[in-house]
This record gives sequence, C-alpha cells and structure tokens, in this order.
Amino acid sequence: MSKVYMENGKLVVPDHVTVPFIEGDGVGAEITPVCQQIVNVAVEAAYHGQRSIEWKEVLAGGKAFKETGEWLPEATMDAFREYLVGIKGPLTTPVGGGIRSLNVALRQALDLYVCLRPVRWFKGVSSPVKEPEKVNMHIFRENTEDIYAGIEWEQGTPEARKFYDFLHNEMGVKNVRFPETSSFGVKPVSKEGTQRLVRAAIEYALYHKLASVTLVHKGNIMKFTEGGFKRWGYEVAEKEFSEQTFTMNQFEQLKKDLGEESARAEMAKAVNGGKILVKDCIADAFLQNTLLMPDDYSVIATLNLNGDYISDQLAAMVGGIGIAPGANINYQTGHAIFEATHGTAPNIAGKNIVNPCSLLLSSVMMLEYLGWKEAAALITEALEEAFSKGQATNDLARFMPDGQSLSTTDFGQLIVDLL
Repeated sequence: MSKVYMENGKLVVPDHVTVPFIEGDGVGAEITPVCQQIVNVAVEAAYHGQRSIEWKEVLAGGKAFKETGEWLPEATMDAFREYLVGIKGPLTTPVGGGIRSLNVALRQALDLYVCLRPVRWFKGVSSPVKEPEKVNMHIFRENTEDIYAGIEWEQGTPEARKFYDFLHNEMGVKNVRFPETSSFGVKPVSKEGTQRLVRAAIEYALYHKLASVTLVHKGNIMKFTEGGFKRWGYEVAEKEFSEQTFTMNQFEQLKKDLGEESARAEMAKAVNGGKILVKDCIADAFLQNTLLMPDDYSVIATLNLNGDYISDQLAAMVGGIGIAPGANINYQTGHAIFEATHGTAPNIAGKNIVNPCSLLLSSVMMLEYLGWKEAAALITEALEEAFSKGQATNDLARFMPDGQSLSTTDFGQLIVDLL
C-alpha cells in the first residue's frame, strides 16, 4: 500500500492507499467497523479491484490510555503527519488535567485550520422544519483560533489576578464588574488565520459551482476580532478573486457612486454572469435566517465558536447530528482528518443501536477528498434509497412514517446489500 502526498500544491493519491484510523471511544467500536466494511464494498463496486484502502489503526482516547498510558500517543500524531489523510471515531475528553480536548489537540497539532461541515437533507428523514430540502450548506469553521485556542485563567488563581492587574494598571481597562471573582479568556483572531479560511471557502465554492460565500460574524460587538474577520474576508475576495466574485462591499460602494438601482443592476449582472456573491451576516441574524430562508446560503465562512453553534443547528434542521459529517483539513499541506461529529454516547454504547451515518458520511467526504467520487456517490445513493424506504437506525426510524428500526449492524448490512 502507498501513502497520499502533496506535489506542486496538489494531492497525489495512489490507487492502493493506507488510511490511519482511530476507532474511537464508546460507540466508536461499533460504528467504525461498519463504516469500513461499507467503504470497502463501495470501493470494490466502483473500481473492481483497481483501487483499495488498507486501514491502519492508530490509538487515541480511552483505548490509547488503557494500552499506553497516554491519551494521544506521539506515534498516532506521526501516522497522521506521514499518511496525510485519516479518519476517527468519537473520542472522550480526559477528566482532570492534561489535554483539554483530544479533538482540539489533533486540530491544532496538525494545523487543520478548516472544519468543513456540509449539511443537506435526505428524503425520508424527519425534520422539525417545513422545507428541509432547502437546507444545503457547507460550513467552513475556522479551527485553530478564537476562544478554542484555550487561553484562559480560572477565577481566584494568581494568574487571573495577574492578568486583571495588567488589564487594569497597564491597559486602562475599567469595565470588569467583579474582578475578584472573574475568570478571564483571550480570543485571538488573526488576519492570516481568517484569510486562509476564507480563501479555502471561496475556492471550494468555485470548484463546486456554488452561488455564494457568507461571512458570519459578530463584528457589531467584537469590532477588532470578529469585525476583523469580516474585513479581512472581504479583502481576500476583492484582491485575490476579483474576477470570480462580487462582494457586498462593492455593492455598497456602487450604491454611493451610482445609486441603489444601478448598484443592484450591476450585482445582478455579476451574479447572473457566474460570479460568486460574497456577503456577510451578523451571527444571530444568520441563525434566524437559516430557518426563514435557508436557500439564500450555500458556503458559510465563520469563526470557531460561531461555527460550533451553526453546525449543530443546521444538523438539527435536517434530522440531527447522527447524519452530520465533518472534516478537519489543511488545504496547504494536504493533511485531513475526517470524523464523526457526535460524542461517544456511553449510554447506548455496546447496545448495537447507534447510528453510524455521521462517520459513514464523513467517510464519503474522505473518498471525495481522495478524488474517488464514484465510490462516494454509491454510498450516498444507497443511503438515499434506505431512508426513502423508512429504513434506518432507531434514532431516525422512530420519526419516519412506517419507519423500520434497524440495529447498527443490520443497517450496515442493508447498505452493503444496496451497494
């Protein structure tokens, strides 16, 4: 088997490739083998032995701690660095000191600056919204900065006191209402971090021929961090993609120069001519708009915390996090880790009832990333057929008219049979 590598800025994928995987904690032991079986069958069906995947297990989480005494062994990091593309099940968060989050540690160690979460509806899946078929969005969540950088100090510690003294005495900050009992956190948002994310979002929209990129932020309140995200995002669009995009910044300037009617005519001309509309929206308004007019949005570029909220709300609109895939990607180095977006679910672990579709759809994303689109499409079509017939694990089937609840393994076998 061979390794994926980068050459001249492009991913090179051999026909027979090794993919490191983390089984995951809790339900990870149930969903991982099911997904691997389905992927293997899809690859065989699509390429008839000309392509294949060799799965290489690496350790992280509870299984790693039990076997090695470490939550995230360096050998695991080395494997992801070496093989570029991997996949993981859900991981538990260590209790107490040490690593704050294994997921965050992986993203930061490999500089996986894009958390990509595509959200779409499958016919047959019950949804709390009237027209879930209008939800088809691709979220580019910045993955390394914002409050997830973990720069904070707990109330009552000498570090918190020292930080407040610096703010108060050196920076002239007077508006901390209860300094003695306050914890403090720092929110770094950089121009470089913003622009590489927005650049990736625009390139993705161009490649997939999507209509718009929306910068979602809270810049009306956090003017230099989230406001900077908006400003730097527009800068990328206008300086690097001027031939392929039309921005709302340009619209506002045209409105001043030519009047609103002429500005709208220019915008319509650009969009109808195939240019991508780059716009922005305040985060709270955006969450409302996703319910009222979801088809106004296609690619979303946003900061880390906003992306966390947005991803889960959109997943709920199409049936829940059980069918929400995710990937952590560095488009510059080629490194990518695809993952189940849900947790370890210890309350149902070992009962053979967990929905494997989050990890399975993340496997579809992985196949697409590798360029194996035919195999990816086969899995998606099989899922569409199963859901349209009301066949799913219990979390989805119980809400479907005449839904048929299947165990994890039975559902996996159904998809294999459909393939």
